[in-house]
Amino acid sequence: MAATFNTFACALFLIYLSLSSCLGLDSSQNTLPTRQETLLLQDIVTWDQYSISVHGERIIFLSGEFHPFRLPSPGLWLEVFQKIRALGFAGVSFYLDWALVERERGQVRLTGIFALDQFFSAASEAGIHLIARPGPYINAETSGGRFPGWLTRLEGRLKTTDQDYLDAITPYISTVGGILAKAQVTNGGPIILVQPENEYTLCMNTTGYTQIKNLTLTGINSSCLEKQYMSYVENEYRKAGIVVPLIVNDAFPLGNFAPSTGAGAADIYSFDNYPFDCSTAPVDPSNWAALIDPLLQYNFTTHEQISPKTPFSISEFQGGGGVGVEFSAAYIGYEFERVFYKNNYGFRIAVQSLYMIFGGTNWGNLGYPGGYTSYDVGAAIAENREANFLQMSPAYLTTRPDNGSFGVYTDTHDLAITAPSGPLTSFYIARHADVASLASTQYKLSVNTSLGRLTVPQLGGWLSLNGRDSKFHVVDYDIGGICLIYSTAEIFSWKKSVSKSVLLLYGGENEIHEFAVPASLGAPSDIEGGSVKARRLNSSIVVQWQVDPLRRIIKFGNRLEIHLLWRNEAYSYWVLGLPAPRPLGQHVSPSRADKSVIVKAGYLVRSAKILGEALYLTGDINRTTEIEVISTPTKVSSLFFNGKEVKAQVNNGRLTGSLSFTTPNIVIPDLEALTWRYIDSLPELNGQYDL
Repeated sequence: MAATFNTFACALFLIYLSLSSCLGLDSSQNTLPTRQETLLLQDIVTWDQYSISVHGERIIFLSGEFHPFRLPSPGLWLEVFQKIRALGFAGVSFYLDWALVERERGQVRLTGIFALDQFFSAASEAGIHLIARPGPYINAETSGGRFPGWLTRLEGRLKTTDQDYLDAITPYISTVGGILAKAQVTNGGPIILVQPENEYTLCMNTTGYTQIKNLTLTGINSSCLEKQYMSYVENEYRKAGIVVPLIVNDAFPLGNFAPSTGAGAADIYSFDNYPFDCSTAPVDPSNWAALIDPLLQYNFTTHEQISPKTPFSISEFQGGGGVGVEFSAAYIGYEFERVFYKNNYGFRIAVQSLYMIFGGTNWGNLGYPGGYTSYDVGAAIAENREANFLQMSPAYLTTRPDNGSFGVYTDTHDLAITAPSGPLTSFYIARHADVASLASTQYKLSVNTSLGRLTVPQLGGWLSLNGRDSKFHVVDYDIGGICLIYSTAEIFSWKKSVSKSVLLLYGGENEIHEFAVPASLGAPSDIEGGSVKARRLNSSIVVQWQVDPLRRIIKFGNRLEIHLLWRNEAYSYWVLGLPAPRPLGQHVSPSRADKSVIVKAGYLVRSAKILGEALYLTGDINRTTEIEVISTPTKVSSLFFNGKEVKAQVNNGRLTGSLSFTTPNIVIPDLEALTWRYIDSLPELNGQYDL
């Protein structure tokens, strides 16, 4: 994990959904300048300044960190991967623990619970791409950064080109690199990126990240870094068979080992960022005084100066806390997620991994002395659901990012707006200028649309931003060939359903929201739930409503169905891709617009498949739950959940039913009667031990 957190510390193929319905233009005429010069060793994973592409499709790579050695139970890995994928994430990044697999020098053992085959197969089954981060050094709040203890006997300096250190790391890199190579996407596996080394950024006399303010980095010393050492590690992984792109994670946005910087330069540059310093004793989680606003640390201009030919990437962004398990989730809660994750989206982030997304346990003194047994750190398999929206927004990846402005798009300087904009689609991301503000701010938004400059809401009233929140507003957004001229409400997701498109919009309770669609759709033909305002203005139909827990459903003929949701209710909706032939499988893809289902089903839905006219779902419930099938690409007339048929009926054209919850009967086995396997980790206690 990042030093910035102190103790916690090529073929280009555009997948660009046509938005011609908004502007009357043929999107094939829109060409994008691309920059990509690194020699490729394969053609499955490619990249340019916009994004990475896998099998020719651009993807926004939202991922989270998960360490197999902190959950050394292979049978549970699939469950974790399925939960991550159900949130709309594309991938997982993972460390490997050198000290665990080479306890005795020269004996690299990745067997038993340390074997990785099941980890890779579970990721593939769930549709998760992987970023492998094998070290040799990993930090990760582990003892010794998981350098084996026998390294202390070396005379040479660690993380340098001293020969005895290079001799020590080579067998590990060769063995682990060979295992990872077999699991690369080029061999049908889930690994699409490899990160050699970890946060090779700072020298001993660095004063710390508190010196990062107003985009100025002071007190940072990288002069001790040996480029030839980094080059050696990279070359050894290449010799072991790694052909996918190599990504580097800088502890600060300093440009260390960015492409075209000489020896040790990686293919893709990234850095780490942790706005909260949780190294100190916990305070009131609502007190954001210790927080460093990312707008003062980096922006898209920073990225363009450092690595203009690679996608904007953050290998580790704060997904958990540090000191005090009970405080971590409160620190990095829904307010933090909404404000800071969306702050990064304003810079057209294309690769972002949350550290952690599943924490696990520090087994057997694995952790560093300042830690404790749990590595939960408030890790969120939780509320962050923007992934569903972004995975269905390929236009986002080719926008021109914006560094943020005050009073340009709104009628108040109390808000900061970042506005990544493309030739057809634009995104306006609103947050308070003072990131810690608890104020409720009313505003109007001025946007450029295919109908000209508009100030919204048009039907009266004000938009509102309540406290520590952030919002995505979209303009000229394609919904399966229908132009959403604008929406002040946020998009949860959208899919094609048999003969129509289904769009889910949501907002906070009591907020006023508004959207506009082309007048050619006609007036709303059917409205379920509460009332809305609807009016024709010039060539658009404008709809406004005030958000409350009552769901509203608006239909425009048989072409478009829009669900207007309370934010808390939206989290009961699940968007699941249907199984596809390999290599797509269950992986994220913009092509899934007509190959996915939307269901409302409570706690968790893991997977979906359609056989004939039957929809089969797997998932978990924590209470008796009403289930509703919102959207399917083909007609379904029966419903199964975890293999059992659900007594279902059709209400307002949607299949509904009820899932009964029974408290499970958990029987704990007799642990003393089990056969335990162990390795003697303290041979020096034996009287026959020979130094």
